[in-house]
Order: sequence, then structure tokens, then C-alpha cells
Amino acid sequence: MRALPLSLLLLAAAPAGALPSVGGCPLLPFDDIWNTPIDNLPLDPNSAAYVSTIGSSSYLHADFGSGTWEGYPIGIPYNIVPQGQPLVDVAFLYADESDPGPYPIPPGALIEGGSDHHVLVVQQGSCRLYETYASEPQPDGSWSAGSGAVFDLNSSALRPAGWTSADAAGLPILPGLARYDEVAAGEINHALRFTAPETRRAYVWPARHYASSLTASNYPPMGQRFRLKASFNSSGFSPQAQVILTALKRYGMILADNGSSWYISGAPDEGWDNDQLHELHQLTGSDFEAVDLSSLLIDADSGRVPCSGSQIAVESRHYVSGEQITCTASEGIATSGTVEVEAGAQVEFMAPQVALPPNLHVKPGAAFRAGP
Repeated sequence: MRALPLSLLLLAAAPAGALPSVGGCPLLPFDDIWNTPIDNLPLDPNSAAYVSTIGSSSYLHADFGSGTWEGYPIGIPYNIVPQGQPLVDVAFLYADESDPGPYPIPPGALIEGGSDHHVLVVQQGSCRLYETYASEPQPDGSWSAGSGAVFDLNSSALRPAGWTSADAAGLPILPGLARYDEVAAGEINHALRFTAPETRRAYVWPARHYASSLTASNYPPMGQRFRLKASFNSSGFSPQAQVILTALKRYGMILADNGSSWYISGAPDEGWDNDQLHELHQLTGSDFEAVDLSSLLIDADSGRVPCSGSQIAVESRHYVSGEQITCTASEGIATSGTVEVEAGAQVEFMAPQVALPPNLHVKPGAAFRAGP
């Protein structure tokens, strides 16, 4: 096997763009459904009905921006803490579908305004994401919350089937937020989170939970993916709006909660230009279409998509026990960051040229092979 220089191979690989990250942690693996382009996938057969139900004439709205609204930043903020952040107890209303505490929520943690009061915490080092819903700090330093979930940001493992998270669809929130640093860099390389007023008593991959009693087929299920139609002309929009619209064409958006029609989520930042974001009101539901993701489904309990192509870039991946992964490329596979293969995992990187990462950790009891 001949190994290409990593720097050269990475230039040609990763057509999906740089892996989203926060606080030195990836926002899910490169081959996760959140980070996968869906612009060439077929339409869902119920696309027209879903768009009509959500509102074909309702406008797209960026539910984030700069400044404050009713005393809170506009959007869903997130907190970054070190690995040694002290843990605090959290009492959950829906404890049977919540990951138990304690959680590393810092004093004075940023909380989303409005009724949802989400708290999002990224723990550096471990790269764990802690998210809570209906969060309230208590006088003794503990917290109460409606529900809570913990995600390994190096893994595509989904929550147990039927479980909620801090979001109605049982999905993580942070990977679906539009962030100003991405827009300032010129691209968003992941799907966005959005809401709809009425959803079905059902969920589709990668969602794990529904929040409705409605059963008619015209109501979209939780987890339904939508995208901006390729024919939409975004050339006249301002820079911030254009980056968002490009992402909506290539990566689309995932229905994650009940709420206002076509409200996409983002993190607050003083860099946002609210006038540019308001340009998104020029779009309506009729500019969108629902997508069929079934061709990407490998395992209903994982958000991982097929790992194949001419050139593949594997960035900071954590393979856990039970995973059987084969990445196949006709030209080359480049790896970077830290790749861990736990005991009980089976991983193969099959390509004529494979560049292995400087931090490759294959644990005893793991099976790992790289080569042609």
C-alpha cells in the first residue's frame, strides 16, 4: 500500500466541506446524516402534502440574530466547558426518557429565552454534548429540567427508539444550529433544525420520538428532511442570507420540534446582521420540498450513512463496540484528528491509498484494517 501525503490527499477529499466543530469537538462524525449533502436525493412522495400542511405561503424565518428579545439573546445559545467542569445534579420531569445527571452545567450558564429554556453544554476533551429542556437553576446550585440527553459527538449512535431528548424529535439540537462563525467563514456544512406547527404521531430516521396525536398522512413526521429547491435563485441576497440558502439547498433542514412554520434555528451572535437575516422572509414554503432519505439508512439505531466514494476524508471518528464499518474509496482515504476503535468494533478503510491519522488508537479486542 502506498500512502499519499496527508496534506495533499485532504485537498482532494471531503467534497462535503470541513467538518463542523465547536470547542475543539466535531459536531458528529463526517459520515453522520446531519453532515451529509442531500441535494441529489429523490423527493419524498408526500412532499407536496407536507409543504401544504406546514404552509406553502408561510415565510421562512431565522429564529436567531443579534441583540436581545425580552431580555434573552435571540436564538439558542450554547456553553463550552473544560473537561474538569464541576458536575451538578439535574432533576428531570421526564426522567424515564432522560439521561441521568449529574451534568457539567456551569454557573451562570446561557439559557434560551422563550418557553423552551434549552441549555446546551459542550464538554471539551470528552467531546460530550449535554442538552436540557425547560431548564431552571435552583438556589442550591442544582437544576431542574423537563428532559435531558447526553451525546457523544464522535459517535452517530441515536437515542433509544421512542425516547425524547431536549428536543421533541429525540435529536441533538446543537448540530442543527446556524452559527455565525460558519457563515463568516463562507459555508454551513450541515443540515439545520426547523419547526412546524403540526406534526404526525410518527417519526422517521434519524428522529426517535414524536410529539403529536395527529395521524393523517399529510402531517409531516418528526425527522422529515426538507431542502430548498435547486431552481431557487439566491443571487440577489446579501452574504449572510446566501450562505444559509446555499446550505438549505445542499444539506437541507430537519423537522425537530413543534413550533412556528419554517422557523430555522441558530445560535445568537452579535455578528449577525438582522436585516440580512430578514431577507429570508422572501422565501415561502412553496420554495421547499421534502426529501426521501431511505437510500442512506444503514442502521435504524445510528445516524451513520454509507462510507463510499472516489475520495473520502475521515475526521475525528470514534468507533464503538458493535459497529462494523467498511469505508471504500476508488482513489484514496484521508484520515485526520483522532480516530479511536473500541474493543468489539470492526473497521476497514479500503482504498488504493490510505493516509492514517497521527492519533490512531486501536484498543485491544478491536479489529482494524487499512489498505487496498
